[in-house]
Amino acid sequence: MRAPKVWSNFWHFLAFGFGTGLAKKAPGTWGTLAGLAVMPLLYMLPLAGALVFIVVVSLFGFWLCGRVADDLGVHDHGGIVWDEMVGIWMTLILLPNTWQWWVLGFVLFRVLDIVKPWPISLLDRHIGGGLGIMLDDMLAGLIAGALLYALWSADLVLLAS
Repeated sequence: MRAPKVWSNFWHFLAFGFGTGLAKKAPGTWGTLAGLAVMPLLYMLPLAGALVFIVVVSLFGFWLCGRVADDLGVHDHGGIVWDEMVGIWMTLILLPNTWQWWVLGFVLFRVLDIVKPWPISLLDRHIGGGLGIMLDDMLAGLIAGALLYALWSADLVLLAS
């Protein structure tokens, strides 16, 4: 396995979440936090614009994660965290822009991403390349977002909206 060239290769820099994927412990968590740093910008866009952005960066991520994984000679290098950034955006985009929902979204997304319950585990095991790297986190983000959106919509959680 070749070492990532995060500081000298633009694609590695992006895939490694602007360097957060270099963390010795919990690079996925650090990458998710990097994704959180972008959320205020997404909330500034009209919802349709934010959704288009997420779709575009997801499609780009299939290529990006695949290319960097190939460069490194590792299917899903732990430092590649572009997928975590997209996953947290998918989790939070339809929820209220409050710290409470951010914390709930962060925790639920990370739990689903780490534990990988079915069907997330199915994607993780059976789909390779950049598509496989991205899809399990995208599904974790969609499931986390859908569960939290259902709670918010049903007024089951009394958090500031």
